[in-house]
Amino acid sequence: MMWLYSNCKMSTSVHLLIWSLLAVMIGLSQAKPNTKSHTEPSGLKADCVGNLMRLSLDKALAVGNQLEVQAINGTRHIVLTPALAAQCGYSMESDPWGNTRIYTSLMGCYVDNKKDASFDIALKLRMYSRPADVVSHNVMKTCSYTRWATREILCDRNYMEVSNYMPAPVPDTKDEYMNAVPNESGAEQGIWKLTFYTPKAVVMMKDEAEEAGYKAMTTATRLVMRSPYDTAETYSEDVAGVPMELFKVSVYHKKPEGLTVMNMVAACPTGGVLFTDDMISWHVPRRVTPLLDGSVKILEMQMGINGQRLDRRQMAARGYTLSATDFHLIIEIPVGSPDGYNKSHAPDYQYHITYTVEPMLEVLWRCERSHEDTRYKILFPITTPLMPRPPQAVDFTNAEERLFSIHVGTFVEDVELKNITFSTGTYTSEECGIKGFVVQEHRHPGGTKSFSLKVPFAATEVLKHNPEPLVTTYTLALVFGFLIYPEASPFAHPVELVASLQDVVLPTLQGTCDHHQFYVEVTLGNQGKNFQTLVGYQPLTPEVAQAFRLHENETHLTLVVPFTAKETTFELITSDSVRARLDMLLWEPNNNWMLADLYLTCNFPLQTTVCYPNGTMTALAVKVESVPNLIPSWLTLKDKSCKPTYSDDRFAYFAFAVATCGTTRTFFENYMLYQNEIGLYYKGNSYTSPNDPEYRQTVSCYYMVNDTQTVTFGYKSRSTYPSAEIGQGQLDVQIRLAHDSSYYHFYQPEDYPVMKYLREPLYFEVELTHSNDPSLELILESCWATANEDGNSLPSWDVIVNTCENKDDSYVTLFHPVTADSRVQIPSHFKRFSLKMFTFTKDDKVLKDEIYIHCNAMICDTNGDSQGICRGQCPRRSSGISGFHGIKGVKRTKRSPDSTQQRKISSGPISLFNSE
Repeated sequence: MMWLYSNCKMSTSVHLLIWSLLAVMIGLSQAKPNTKSHTEPSGLKADCVGNLMRLSLDKALAVGNQLEVQAINGTRHIVLTPALAAQCGYSMESDPWGNTRIYTSLMGCYVDNKKDASFDIALKLRMYSRPADVVSHNVMKTCSYTRWATREILCDRNYMEVSNYMPAPVPDTKDEYMNAVPNESGAEQGIWKLTFYTPKAVVMMKDEAEEAGYKAMTTATRLVMRSPYDTAETYSEDVAGVPMELFKVSVYHKKPEGLTVMNMVAACPTGGVLFTDDMISWHVPRRVTPLLDGSVKILEMQMGINGQRLDRRQMAARGYTLSATDFHLIIEIPVGSPDGYNKSHAPDYQYHITYTVEPMLEVLWRCERSHEDTRYKILFPITTPLMPRPPQAVDFTNAEERLFSIHVGTFVEDVELKNITFSTGTYTSEECGIKGFVVQEHRHPGGTKSFSLKVPFAATEVLKHNPEPLVTTYTLALVFGFLIYPEASPFAHPVELVASLQDVVLPTLQGTCDHHQFYVEVTLGNQGKNFQTLVGYQPLTPEVAQAFRLHENETHLTLVVPFTAKETTFELITSDSVRARLDMLLWEPNNNWMLADLYLTCNFPLQTTVCYPNGTMTALAVKVESVPNLIPSWLTLKDKSCKPTYSDDRFAYFAFAVATCGTTRTFFENYMLYQNEIGLYYKGNSYTSPNDPEYRQTVSCYYMVNDTQTVTFGYKSRSTYPSAEIGQGQLDVQIRLAHDSSYYHFYQPEDYPVMKYLREPLYFEVELTHSNDPSLELILESCWATANEDGNSLPSWDVIVNTCENKDDSYVTLFHPVTADSRVQIPSHFKRFSLKMFTFTKDDKVLKDEIYIHCNAMICDTNGDSQGICRGQCPRRSSGISGFHGIKGVKRTKRSPDSTQQRKISSGPISLFNSE
């Protein structure tokens, strides 16, 4: 028999028995790479349970493997297929975590039966973690069983088995049956043929029956018949309301002393289970009529779990009961008992569980007429219907800690948290950890688990809302995504967490005045700028903000408002001042809340009346708050024909001679007083109503009698004018090593040290960066090589001297022209040169196999008179530059000192590639 199952991890093992479809193979497979044999390792246990041998395989051995089971019969190893397992009396059950039980009937095939009293069973387990990696375990177990009843019936998961005590043949029928035996059968003794009743009789020879999946065999004292469920010769029958599957067969057995015909029947329940939310009730007929004739007596009645009997103390501790009524034997098992296990499911993406347990019922009946005993043993795995278990979300949020905390559960251990969806996206547990969230798995007694999540209020995934001005409501909407293994069935659970805190700090307004302007400062609260600023009850538009010199940062904003701005309100006007008010509101538009207000009133100097020596006077009228409907252009002097020479929506300006417009003149002492009145007159004015407030403003001028007024004009010349100062800045120069003469690809910092062959060209580019001035030119004053990173170290060798190549170098430095392209915008900002790779030697020995290149670069102004270095890169000269003589590697010239125009740059290391 071979069972194959595959587990990805401990919690993802298969639930149902999975039988392979491989044919029977005798002998070992020819390919046995990496095979290791063991005998009964830790985690593998064999025990005898009545007429069965039970082999328990711990999940630690089974997880992650495919399992093949072989029956060992002498020197033969028989790989058992599902069909052969049911035919030969083997079965297996595995839970989702890989715990496996294999049952072998003591009457099974390949069992070494010694006189129906001692049974040697040998199995070989082969575990395939990979096709090329096999671990084998040999299991040998000897079971003793002598309490055989006259008839034994065994109902296992995949087969029905009946064995009867085999009496001696009947001599009177010997000749009759012997005449019916075909001569060509050649069978001198043994099972000859079988007649099945469905209830129609179907006759098969033994070989035909075994090809159909049945097994008929004899032992020292018993005749054994075994049938899988749902074969053609089995049928269903309802017994005491319990559906059962049966087979009836007459077995013809030939012995030298005669022929025996035995009528055998087996009946096994396929139903009879009732469920409540917390209890499983399994009903088995008290008297299975297809098996029993006449009156019977129950001699024994035992309950067990997983093939193992339980005593009454064990049953009471687990809450199990076994009882009998007139019609049924009833086993009751609480749902969730520790002898079973739960399994998760997600139909329609909703979380459900099932509970599976494997009770055993063993009954011994005695027929009162014949005094023959029948032992009836049933292994009956039961799985409950789907039971909805909506996840429960428990909110442990502590608002004062400003931290959302939630537990979601409970689940069976085959559930894993796949991801969590927030308002900003979906993240795995690892990604949540990166964002600062805490995701944890919690395991509980009984094989359950739950998950917890902690998210700070400050996270961007948390939505914030203010239901009241001082209260913030924090909302975290989540969807937990789960997977059930090994099926990878998904389901989800949405949760919304809400917490409120009185944590809002409102913004504040304060202001001051000088002789001309209002100064307002807004201190922002902890909600940022979540408000609209109203000045004079009008929104602060960008244009107005610019006019009011708005300045803002993360904590404050300030405004400077002239008192004459149209957003201010004039309360009172006098001859030399005006009392103005600035009204400001901070308004939260979403909820229509006023967060702060300011009503700032100040007196500002304002000369409303001016008296001139030539006998004219001017007067300024102002629209005040007490006359809200005033239109200044409607104002007149006493003479209504004297209207404003200028007016707008806030001011009216009058200019008139003191002898006109109804001006009155009064003398007293040495003064002369001229008075007029600016007013709004209703008579004949269709734009006003008598109900509107009156507007009266008296204007007066005093003149001294016989006094002369002198007007002077002063002029002061400007002594200083704007001027610009000379500033200083920094220009950067960089050197890079190119891959080739195209100067298109360059070595990056992580590429160093760069490996080069001896005499291989090295292409360098020097660039003036961060400058767009085409009048600047980059000149390489000098370049030299050293064996160390320090540019002042020895030995060294010059490659460019006084802007030209070193004439003493046998590998002369070459300059390359630079033309404008997509990368080079200003060619004068670049210089390119090449030289051949060399090393420093002394006495024909290499001192070091790497070099560094250093350069002094000058930045020159091409608009000025070019002198010295700035005449150009290696200009043609009438006289040559003196060379350097001496041993190679020793430089004896003094380098130019640094200046504001000179930059020192370096590149390297460049290492010699040894071809050997």
